[in-house]
Amino acid sequence: MFRFVFVLGVGYVLGAKAGRRRYEQIAGTYRAVTENPATKAVLDAGRRKLADRVSPDPAMVRLTAIDAETTVLEPLDETAEKR
Repeated sequence: MFRFVFVLGVGYVLGAKAGRRRYEQIAGTYRAVTENPATKAVLDAGRRKLADRVSPDPAMVRLTAIDAETTVLEPLDETAEKR
């Protein structure tokens, strides 16, 4: 029984060392990819497209400005696009 526990312990220690190196390799690759500006740009563009599709608020069109702080808006639809 003691030998079995000892072998399990040695296997755990050796596996943990190999596992840590592999974990660091995967984590390093993940950080390199996610910190890349091109990756960030693609993710941001995807998030914006998703947010625009999921947004419950309709797109608005500016009709007229009343004064410097007030503007009249209406929801964008096919008739508003033809104006």
